[in-house]
Amino acid sequence: MSQKENIIIFDTTLRDGEQSPGASMNIEEKVRIAHQLERLNVDVIEAGFPIASDGDYEAVKKIAQTIKKPQIAGLSRSSNMDIDRAWDALKYAGDRGRIHTFIATSDIHMKYKLKMSEQEVLDAAVAAVTRASGYTPNVEFSAEDAVRTKLPFLAKVIKAVIEAGATTVNIPDTVGYTIPSEYYDIISYLKKNVSNIEQAIISVHCHNDLGLAVANSLAAVQAGARQLECTINGIGERAGNCSLEEAVMTLRTRRDILPYTTNVVSEQITPASKLLSTITGIHVQPNKAIVGTNAFAHEAGIHQHGVMMDKSTYEIMTPESVGLNQNKLVLGKHSGRHAFIDRLNQLGYNLSREENQKAFVRFKTLADMKKEIFDEDLDAIVADEVLRVPEIYKLEQMNVSSGSFAAPTATVAMEINGKIKRAAVMGDGPVDATFKAIKKLSKSKATLLNFSVGAITGGTDAQGECSVRLRSAEGREVLGQGAHPDIIVASAKAYINALNNLAVAEKRSHTNI
Repeated sequence: MSQKENIIIFDTTLRDGEQSPGASMNIEEKVRIAHQLERLNVDVIEAGFPIASDGDYEAVKKIAQTIKKPQIAGLSRSSNMDIDRAWDALKYAGDRGRIHTFIATSDIHMKYKLKMSEQEVLDAAVAAVTRASGYTPNVEFSAEDAVRTKLPFLAKVIKAVIEAGATTVNIPDTVGYTIPSEYYDIISYLKKNVSNIEQAIISVHCHNDLGLAVANSLAAVQAGARQLECTINGIGERAGNCSLEEAVMTLRTRRDILPYTTNVVSEQITPASKLLSTITGIHVQPNKAIVGTNAFAHEAGIHQHGVMMDKSTYEIMTPESVGLNQNKLVLGKHSGRHAFIDRLNQLGYNLSREENQKAFVRFKTLADMKKEIFDEDLDAIVADEVLRVPEIYKLEQMNVSSGSFAAPTATVAMEINGKIKRAAVMGDGPVDATFKAIKKLSKSKATLLNFSVGAITGGTDAQGECSVRLRSAEGREVLGQGAHPDIIVASAKAYINALNNLAVAEKRSHTNI
């Protein structure tokens, strides 16, 4: 190819990404992510699966009402009820609303899951697209498990749904099974054997079960696909999805052999990655491409020398091109409110006046304790002070004694529904004692599933960041997060945050009944 072509970036962080274990988000969190995706300038935001739950429906509706630039997609199975529900949420986006309907086409799915014949699947696909086209001309059809589908039947389905009105046809690698050369051949086959294929955009949606999601997606682009479905940080079911940041930066970096463009504002990649990690508590590994903490770090002497002479010796892209701020945030206890809010805005946070005030008070407290404040500290402050649900449980005071001879003991004072309660409990360690005290005071029957802790920045004065995952007696799982220079306090805040999230989730559940 000699001419550059634009690749549509379809972000499914809020739909497929949210299906990643532990990545569930509430409506407010989804809207916050959607605003960041708008700043990232993705072409399509798949906001959710409206029929799945009232919460998903409301999230799609809210995003359709508030996001103004990208198209907003909603997923639906090939049933009238699903399609009607999807459009009821999407209609607020007008001509930017996209109904994304699907049905499985592989022998294994048709036999064991659908228990349908090829003709029945074909008829259902056509009927679904026909109904969706009655609402909007912006209809996408996905042949679930396409890469394990017999190619003649796949081509037959794709031709039929295009005739029925599909303007985008997705050929997903639903189970992360294919390899680049095979995927290239599948897309090429459809290009040659579907007579009306030029009337629709070919999309690809790759899972990462074999670690090939990005490679497969790029192979499909080379074969003629013009839409990539991906997620921030590559989150998603099982091993995740095609990573947006990896696919976009590969296209940008290797234009010599991949002569394609995207509309993505790459400088917003790091803020998007950080915001998603902050909200979900799912952090990327240090050596993750593009957004990992080590992605632009150089430790080997030879590498350091080379970078000092010329960055291009070991850096194929600049940190600034993905929005990584190399400079420390020079803010301290003497810094003013305007400088603080300006930096929050640069990091992608558009907070209300009240939220800015809460974050600023916390910032001033932290500035008295730390010599230097980093962007990561601000992320933690916003997560800890602003992104929290209403608090039934509040930490008032705590004291922990621990050592090599004395049994660890935690004395905790909490405000519960406006009343102060105290308890002193011994445990196997300081965190264990703290959690037992909180559990005793709250009378919670939730089970602790996971506890993780890490330093937000380097140095002995770094804030500790903790995540706690709880499961209620009814099986509901929630995430809690906390940050504080004292790691035990951070642990307590995370546990209490999880209890508050659980209380809100249970209240919503009872309200919906």
